[in-house]
Amino acid sequence: MDVESFFEEMLFADLLGVEVTEVEEGHAEGRIEMREELSWNADRQMAHGGVTFTLADTVGGAALVSLVDQPVPTIDMRIDYLEAGTGDLRAEADVVRCGSDVGVVDVEVYAVESGAQVADARGVYKTG
Repeated sequence: MDVESFFEEMLFADLLGVEVTEVEEGHAEGRIEMREELSWNADRQMAHGGVTFTLADTVGGAALVSLVDQPVPTIDMRIDYLEAGTGDLRAEADVVRCGSDVGVVDVEVYAVESGAQVADARGVYKTG
């Protein structure tokens, strides 16, 4: 399975502008370019929590797909928002466990411009 192509064709991720930029065995990276319609704040572009969550979930799934070579539906995802996501965001995901039924992935989301970590997430996905 071509992981990058799979995620390029994901309609919801495409709608938001989520881009999976790197995929290696058990690791993935991605980004989203911030724009006005993704902001929760009318005065300043600050990513809505759902935007940050979707970036983390998509990149986390890509890291696991790199190992199991099939789609991995999300079972559960927990996210801690550490600070407001202003400007473009990037995410890095690493597989913690890849089992025959379930996989676990840790994801960190950063503000591109400042480098500040804006969220920390752990996703659980169905692998079998």
